[in-house]
Amino acid sequence: MGSERGQGTVEWVGLVALVSLVLLALIVAGARVPGAPLARALADRILCAAALVERCGDDDPELIAAYGSEVGEQVRRQMPMLAFERDSRAVPIDFRRCRQSKCGDAEGRGMIGATDEGLPVTAFVHVVDCREDEAERTEAAGADCSGERAGNLYLQYWLYYADSATLRGVPVAGKKGYHADDWESVQFRIGPDGRVDQRASSHHGYNGFRKPTNWAYDSGVLAHGGWGAETRLLLIAGGSHAGSTIGLENTDRFTPGAYVQLIPLEPIAAESAASFAISPPWRKHVWIDPEAEDTS
Repeated sequence: MGSERGQGTVEWVGLVALVSLVLLALIVAGARVPGAPLARALADRILCAAALVERCGDDDPELIAAYGSEVGEQVRRQMPMLAFERDSRAVPIDFRRCRQSKCGDAEGRGMIGATDEGLPVTAFVHVVDCREDEAERTEAAGADCSGERAGNLYLQYWLYYADSATLRGVPVAGKKGYHADDWESVQFRIGPDGRVDQRASSHHGYNGFRKPTNWAYDSGVLAHGGWGAETRLLLIAGGSHAGSTIGLENTDRFTPGAYVQLIPLEPIAAESAASFAISPPWRKHVWIDPEAEDTS
């Protein structure tokens, strides 16, 4: 009998992914899982490895070139796993390569790494560094590091979708709530003591993980802070693409954070002449005020 070392099957990969998702679900639900932060990181790594991709670590030359080694590695490490609502098809993409659903959708369930036309799942990054050694430089660039912002490092991950509708499933032109282009985000606030808070944009406000059994703390319709405990998981509603509005049990596909292509947004913001149906990140209040409670 020949050696079976190194062999793998779709079933094995699926089982590993399932176990990892169950572990993440327990953590999100507030279960007392020993070493929860380490467990989150391990689950993400397992999922990434199961995808059999080349990039599966903190080393990301583009991020390090833009933000330096320390912050660049933080940006990669904090990128959450994306979990998409059941029966949805849109995934976040690079708007410079595609602005239509036909090239921004991905069929299928389970691990999603790219659209049906081969475009990678993408998130754009914006950093607001209000730590003591960087605050002066950050404010000189136009950001607000005053008051409660002082001493914090803010990481913003912006997700672009070709279009949006406030309906379950695939956006359909002409339906109520439809609009071309859609920008949503998940943001992290890392305090001087190392505490990490997380929030996700949802309609006109933000949702944070506030209750152990309920991601949908509120609808996000009213402007509010929305900061909650770090989960390193972003649940994405179908159609609206709003964050943290559905339960993990209502998702059927996912992209590990380490598998998401990350692109620094600051150089693009400085040069882009692109116009959108809604305000792009660099024209939103939160771009310069990382504690802003509205998404306009």
